Amino acid sequence: MTHTHSGSEDSPAPAWPAGFRAYTGHGGLREQGDDVSIVVSDRPSASAAVFTRSRFAGPAVLLGRAHAAGRNLRAVVTLAQNANVATGRRGQENAAEVVRRVAAVTGVPAEQVLIGSTGVIGRPLPMDAIRAHFDSLEGRGLAAFEAAPPDVARAMMTTDTRPKTAVRTVGPARVTAVAKGVGMLEPDMATMLAYVFTDAEVSPDDLDGALRGAVDRTFNCLSVDTDTSTSDTVAVIANGAAGPVDPAEFSAVLADLCLDLTLQLARDGEGATKLLRVTVGGARDRGQALRVAKSVVNSPLVKTAVHGADPNWGRVLMAVGKNTDDTDIVPERVTVRFGDIEVYPEEPGDGTLGRLAAVMRQDEVDIGVTLGIGGAEATVYGCDLSAGYVRVNADYTT
Repeated sequence: MTHTHSGSEDSPAPAWPAGFRAYTGHGGLREQGDDVSIVVSDRPSASAAVFTRSRFAGPAVLLGRAHAAGRNLRAVVTLAQNANVATGRRGQENAAEVVRRVAAVTGVPAEQVLIGSTGVIGRPLPMDAIRAHFDSLEGRGLAAFEAAPPDVARAMMTTDTRPKTAVRTVGPARVTAVAKGVGMLEPDMATMLAYVFTDAEVSPDDLDGALRGAVDRTFNCLSVDTDTSTSDTVAVIANGAAGPVDPAEFSAVLADLCLDLTLQLARDGEGATKLLRVTVGGARDRGQALRVAKSVVNSPLVKTAVHGADPNWGRVLMAVGKNTDDTDIVPERVTVRFGDIEVYPEEPGDGTLGRLAAVMRQDEVDIGVTLGIGGAEATVYGCDLSAGYVRVNADYTT
């Protein structure tokens, strides 16, 4: 039996799986509040990870790829408010030093530590403050590791408005995840920062297959603003403390947990007031369905119509029509729905417009498109576009 829990400020705090513990503290990356977090397993673990394919991937990602290749990660450290990207050799050396210091505190080999760094691009890490923080932490050791999952999720936040956690169980095992991200989100290979910890015993091969399958249909189907981050990292660490679980059941649970986080991320998109879900069916293949769905969810005109509760289906048709290389898309075979109300090709009557406006005023807006070509389908997740997004990003570094 599988139980679910979605993290929020009002729900009970989720717990770590057996054998995991965590720390959060203020390392001087932001003016106040925790900005350094560490989660560690007290025993050897199997792991899998995926990373951004950005050509400007930061030192944390480059080092993370190297360490993840061993498929035996045991600890994750995250620095918030500074991405440590475009910082040259100095940035690489600083990332490596942070990893070494985490290894010294936790007793985990440095090559089994994953680092994530998120925030402003182009600024060096404040290493004097970070060094002082780790110097004080080394004297306390694992006795300082008393943080709960929401504490870690909160310490990872940048422009997020709330921490993001999710918990599942599979057989005798617990699966707990934390994530952050609200802007610079259209993942390519992975997305934002998301870490999954479990005491299930799962082989590295099964972990890798389960993670990539889950990411493909959840995080990679998310878009807030069409921009792919330089720091995207998603990882899963399994320490086996609860014993073996069925690989297929674990894969299903992981996918469900990742979808939970994806929806939390979409709802908390910078300036967002609504979750936008776009499903494209009747496509030639899943690639076409995903491509068309992304063109709809990424359209500023569609997103502003959703924000204003304006059932302007002409903007959806425009977004579908932008896929000019898909010559098998024929207008006469396309249908469009807002909620369960068809708006094209049959224009709704006057009596339907009130229902359409009610659909658009909801906290979650569903748009459906059927291409009438084949049997493939894809669903993507995003949010509306408000003046709040402009305000957040116009003043991000000042």
